[in-house]
Amino acid sequence: MSAIPVAALTRADHALLRTTRRTLGGTPAVPAARTLSLFGDHALGWLAVGGAGWLAGRRRQEWLAGSAGVLAAHASGVVVKRLVRRVRPALEDVPALVTTAGRLSFPSAHSCSTAAAAVGFGPMVGRPAMAGVTGLMLVSRVLLGVHYPSDVVSGAVLGAGVASVVRRRLTRPEGWKA
Repeated sequence: MSAIPVAALTRADHALLRTTRRTLGGTPAVPAARTLSLFGDHALGWLAVGGAGWLAGRRRQEWLAGSAGVLAAHASGVVVKRLVRRVRPALEDVPALVTTAGRLSFPSAHSCSTAAAAVGFGPMVGRPAMAGVTGLMLVSRVLLGVHYPSDVVSGAVLGAGVASVVRRRLTRPEGWKA
């Protein structure tokens, strides 16, 4: 089994980035993507959701575990980003439509925290809804021109994996009361 050549992955990333912008660039998807971007900055929107769920008083241990998974996934994404040091897309025909906190791209921290939220909060709010929001976040990062498709897919895989481990470790058997 051979690895995918880097040049082929780069060509696919560029083609998908351009296709996404051509397809959705002049639609209401752009303001929606900007809103998602703001919500996902530093995982703060997802942490607020977890806090609201915890404050509601039901399934507190699960909300806490979900929030811890979001935080751990976001932190993991930031660490990997600093190790890999892949620079954000800089294609003339696909300028970034939002500002970013930094110039590093891989993996997408927004994708990490959103996939982690899907794993952690899905049991309480519905897995299909969280899967849908995750898909929207991944597409939004590419549409806004701040991530390559491989950044968002890798971020989602990392985030879901981290959140799964955190959730297993922090949730207790049925009957345990928070």
